[in-house]
Amino acid sequence: VQLQASGGGLVQAGGSLRLSCVVSGRTFSNDAMGWFRQPPGKERGFVAAISRGSVFTDYKDSVKGRFTISRDNAKNTVYLQMNNLIPQDTAVYYCGVSRTVGARAIHEYDYWGQGTLVTVSS
Repeated sequence: VQLQASGGGLVQAGGSLRLSCVVSGRTFSNDAMGWFRQPPGKERGFVAAISRGSVFTDYKDSVKGRFTISRDNAKNTVYLQMNNLIPQDTAVYYCGVSRTVGARAIHEYDYWGQGTLVTVSS
């Protein structure tokens, strides 16, 4: 199983980025997906999750209204659209595969991508 995350970069506060995560080696449509992030010097934490058929989504409170998680099962890809970015969003962002819809805990995820760095300047 491989997860390839991309789309990170350097952006000014107020800007936008879209992260992508392509999953291979699994039946993607059977999996719930999530995005986590790890700010510098801090632990990895939940950002957003999406169910298999995109019916259910969940977000960390601080990103609600700014971030949108989505998926394209035909492309085996999950996305994280990030708008109105703030410096506190600076982190390495990771995508993960879970068997549990709406999973917020790291241990509920079976596979992880390598991470993509998002840096938001003030």
